[in-house]
Amino acid sequence: MAERRTGGDEALSVGELAARSGVAVSALHFYERQGLLRSTRNAGNQRRYPREALRRVAVIRVAQRAGIPLAAIGEALATLPDGRTPTQADWTRLSRHWRGELDARIAQLTRLRDQLDGCIGCGCLSLRACPLRNPGDVAATRGPGAPYLER
Repeated sequence: MAERRTGGDEALSVGELAARSGVAVSALHFYERQGLLRSTRNAGNQRRYPREALRRVAVIRVAQRAGIPLAAIGEALATLPDGRTPTQADWTRLSRHWRGELDARIAQLTRLRDQLDGCIGCGCLSLRACPLRNPGDVAATRGPGAPYLER
């Protein structure tokens, strides 16, 4: 069982950070390997995280739920000063930066949803009626996958 802390400045063990954030210890270790979190080691060589790691983990989890890739999350977190808890202003700036990417993904998903019943993007279900007809496989020049849905 984790020891109870009374002060506000003590570092958190990985177990305490996991319990407080609701994120598995293995995920915290992964975030650290990816450069999203930083820890120090105590005299017993155990990881210790600053309290601001709680807010960083929250930012990471919300961004992941929004579909932001970890690489983009890492780039964004790298713009924050070390040792400071991300603020509302930081989050506003980060979320504004991601808004265009999210809007594009929403538009792509909307197109996919609207065309899902009749087409899978390559025109193979009904060459006579499909608006995405692909005579002579001209879509091959646009790359692999379903290029008409991914534009």
